[in-house]
Amino acid sequence: MNENLFSSFTTPTMMGLPIAIAIIMFPSMMFPSPNRLVNNRLISIQQWLIQLVSKQMLSIHNQKGQTWALMLMSLILFIGSTNLLGLLPHSFTPTTQLSMNLGMAIPLWAGAVLIGFRYKMKASLAHFLPQGTPFPLIPMLVVIETISLFIQPMALAVRLTANITAGHLLIHLTGGAALALMSISPPAAVMTFIILILLTVLEFAVALIQAYVFTLLVSLYLHDNT
Repeated sequence: MNENLFSSFTTPTMMGLPIAIAIIMFPSMMFPSPNRLVNNRLISIQQWLIQLVSKQMLSIHNQKGQTWALMLMSLILFIGSTNLLGLLPHSFTPTTQLSMNLGMAIPLWAGAVLIGFRYKMKASLAHFLPQGTPFPLIPMLVVIETISLFIQPMALAVRLTANITAGHLLIHLTGGAALALMSISPPAAVMTFIILILLTVLEFAVALIQAYVFTLLVSLYLHDNT
């Protein structure tokens, strides 16, 4: 067992050097790529899933917004595969690091906002002051809307970090309880192990759902600014 609950979230090192970048690049090597004219079943399923997600996510976008399809699909594949990487034994989940999630959220949010100010200046500025606002409330509403705008990347990063970290901690605690109960009460240990399996299945779903939610919110930010 680990020394403490949060030791599994520390960045791993090799010969004193952090290997987080190598771990982040590892899932992308696992995706199959077609190397012949006729695809196999795995590549066909992968292409079908990508087309299904892209069709659902880009249905709300205009022609200018649909030019971001490659970036959105790359983002959801990267986050989903990185989340699933943490479910392997003795592995490290990069998306449990708030710094990494902020490094993804801030540039994507800033890019969407800058696009909005470039192509839809009046509409972007109109978000700061809703129509029909009483004059005494104008300064307060401008401040509130400004804060809500700048809090968006923080909300993106914290949501992803909190959900992945909470699931991993719950699995860690349940696994530790199952090991401790083996010598005390075998029936209780079996029940705890069944709960652990169910939690692992739930965490598998959460890893994919959080990748979809993160990408969907980025897509909505782009939709509001394109």
